Formats: sequence, structure tokens, C-alpha cells
Amino acid sequence: MHATSPANPSSPRHRDPGGFAALRPQTLGRCRPVAALVLVWFAAALLAAGSAAALEITHQELSGRIAAEGRWFYQDAAHAGQDSHNSGLVIEPKLYVEDDEGRSLTVKPFFRYDAGDEGRTHADLREAYVLIFGEAGEGEWELRLGVDRVFWGVAESRHLVDIVNQTDLVEHPNEEVKLGQPMAHFTWAGEWGALELFALPYHRQRTFPGRSGRLRSRFVVDDGNVSYESAAKEWHVDLAARYSRTAGPLDLGLSVFDGTSREPCLFCVPPRLDERREPRLVQHYEQIRQFGLDAQLTIESWLLKLEVIHRAGASNGMGQKQDYTAFVAGGEYTFNGVFGSNADLGLLAEWTHDDRGDDAPHVFNNEAFAGVRLSLNDVEGTQMTASILWDLDHASRSLGLELTRRLTDQWSLEVAGTFFVAVDKDDLNFYQTRRDSFVEMSVTYHF
Repeated sequence: MHATSPANPSSPRHRDPGGFAALRPQTLGRCRPVAALVLVWFAAALLAAGSAAALEITHQELSGRIAAEGRWFYQDAAHAGQDSHNSGLVIEPKLYVEDDEGRSLTVKPFFRYDAGDEGRTHADLREAYVLIFGEAGEGEWELRLGVDRVFWGVAESRHLVDIVNQTDLVEHPNEEVKLGQPMAHFTWAGEWGALELFALPYHRQRTFPGRSGRLRSRFVVDDGNVSYESAAKEWHVDLAARYSRTAGPLDLGLSVFDGTSREPCLFCVPPRLDERREPRLVQHYEQIRQFGLDAQLTIESWLLKLEVIHRAGASNGMGQKQDYTAFVAGGEYTFNGVFGSNADLGLLAEWTHDDRGDDAPHVFNNEAFAGVRLSLNDVEGTQMTASILWDLDHASRSLGLELTRRLTDQWSLEVAGTFFVAVDKDDLNFYQTRRDSFVEMSVTYHF
């Protein structure tokens, strides 16, 4: 890791005294202002309208969702300035335009307003790309130009190989939600499989909670203080590729990424004189190279899953360069038609291991995961999930509960909770958020 202050950042006195440098890697990509997003949206609409004059538009669709959400932290805060709730509004429209040859334009902006944490109020352009395609010998090719999101991986608890998009961490601590990534994405597919090539010309910083937000460390991440190992900074062109193939019951993916890490190193720096005189955390993004493998084997009711990565160029939680290997291995077994009904019951179990051990800058260094998923397969699409994440090196445990259900054709409900039921003081990965268990509810209108 490298610091932005003149002093040596690798010195222990410059590490977060609260241990947040050992928390799960959380990077900020503070999104562009809402005004810029509106301009992009308007420009996309003009492009669609202009293309209609030259091409025959055969299909246009405007869809999306509007959600009212609330999140309640029922324990007193562990850090100064933190609020007890997150509540607000989410707006996510989607415009899709297609011409008579099947070429399309997709634009999907995102906006969240949060009354409890100014750090969660943000806007992003999740998708804004043009799709063109054609034939190549006995196969097909496809090109997406613009801003998009892609997903790699098969595991349930941790997506190690999923590296193209940056994490929108303020949305949820599970790191599942991603920011839009500028890219050129080329795919060539045939009977031999699919080869995907990516050019990523701009790096997104990860989003972080603000001072009043929960699920953060003792010190707040400074949104405006970011450094890069590359001289090109956020404009370094990252490259990625993935080959995937289905062979009978086996789905296999091989990937490589070379460029700016999506996971920042976090360092504590002295406070500014014109602020609260509190130390701040600053981000530093390194140049890395990652090789990945993801595989899923289907055997009757079994799904056996594996994700493995080897990463070079990254720093560990102590601020020292250390190449490492990590994996997630596990499976899922589904009981169909349980209790003589249409419901399916799935049992999940996974083990995550990082060979850096306690020096890993995230919680997933040696964790066991187990879960139960009940899908009623009813008209409302009701699904319930319960899970536990257990640190095998410490006594820390967290529980997760989730219920999703459609209320009508246009309305849906989601109720969820994350509970830190046991936190070991020696487990710096969990200890900073020991009092941040929460329950949340979302009511969504789909149009």
C-alpha cells in the first residue's frame, strides 16, 4: 500500500488504529453529480430520437422501479456521529430502444436519496450502452460500447472472480450491488464456447458510508482523497478476458484481469485543521493482475461450486505487497416438492479461504457459510432465505434473513436483516461493525 501523506504509510502508526484496514476491502467510487446524470440521460434520449430518423425503430420500452426503503439499527452506535436509521427513496428507470436489425440502445440511471446518511445519497449510470452483433464463421459476435455491468462467478457467499465492476458498498454490505463501468465488451461465441474481451478505460472508486452512516469504521473515508499506483490514475486502461464453456453437466469459466484493483488500500491520515480534527481514511488503488477460475457441476439435485483466484501486486492488511491465492468451495442441494407442495427447499454450504490469513484486508480469510432457501413457487414468487457466516479462526458469527414476495403485478415487498450475533474483540474484520445489526424493509413499484 501507499499513502498520500509524506510519511511512510507502511509504518504501523499510519494504519487505522481501529483496525479498519483489515476490514473487507471497500472502495469508493463517489458518483458524479445528479445534474451530470440528467445530462447523460437527456443525451441518450436525443440519440435515440436521432437514430429513429435514420433507422426504423421497431421497439421502444420504458420500464424501471421506484422503491421506498427503510433500514433500522436497533443498537446504540459504536462510533461518534452515527445515526440509527437509513431511510429514503430509490428511482431506477430503464430505456430500451431497438431498430429493425436488432441493434439496441439501453440506458439505466440510478438515484438514491437517504435521510439518515449523506454518504448513501448518490446517483450512478448503471447502464448506457449500444449493442451490435453479427455472424463470424459458424459462430456469432457481439459488441457492447458504453457503460454496463457484468457478473462472473457461481458461489453464494463470496464472488472472488467478479472483478470487472466496482462495488456500490453503500447499497449493502454484502457487496452484491455494482456501479456502472465504462467499457468496450466484445464477445465471440460458437460451439467451442464463448470468449469475452474487455477494455475498461476509466476506474470507478467504491462508495463508502458518510460520518452519520453505520457499517463503517471509527474513522470516515475521505471521498476526495484518493491516490493511484498508476501514473494515469483513474484513466488507466484496464484489460480483462474470460473464456466460458458448458460441457455436459459442467459449466467452466477461465478469466484474467490486468489493471487497477477494485479494492482500495485504506490508510489513516492526520485531520485537516478546518474540520472536526478527526483522523480520516484515504484510499489508494494498486495495479494488480488476477487469474480466476469458476466452475459449477450439476449432478441431479446437486450443484457443486468452485471459485479460485490468484492475485499479484496487491497489498495485505499490513500494507505489504503479497501475492496470494483464495478460493470458495461448496455446494447446494435442492429438495423438490417438499411437504407434498410445489415448494423447493435448498441447502447451501461453502468454505472461503484466503492464504494470507489474518493479514487479509477483508473478513473472508477463513469462513464457513451455511444457508437454507425456501422457494414456494407460487404466483407471488415468495422466497425465504436464512444463512450464517462463521469465522473459523475466531468466535465471530453473523446471521442473515431475507423474505421477498410480489404483492401485485406491479408491487413487491422485501424484508431482510443482518445480525452480528457474536463478535470476537481480536477479530478486527468484524469488530468495527459490532453494533451495526439491522433490519430493513423495501416496498417497490415496478413500471
